[in-house]
Amino acid sequence: MAISPAIKKNWIEIQKKSDVPVNAIGVKINPNDKRTSDVWKKEGIDKYLKK
Repeated sequence: MAISPAIKKNWIEIQKKSDVPVNAIGVKINPNDKRTSDVWKKEGIDKYLKK
């Protein structure tokens, strides 16, 4: 299931500001939340993690 381009764009902007994996509303992703983590990686949001 793909996410909409608008959500992905906003998620990327939020992720650029955080040095930990966050969901689309800016809350840290729980390590036990495999579903969100998988989408985070599949959509390429992990590339925007602030280093």
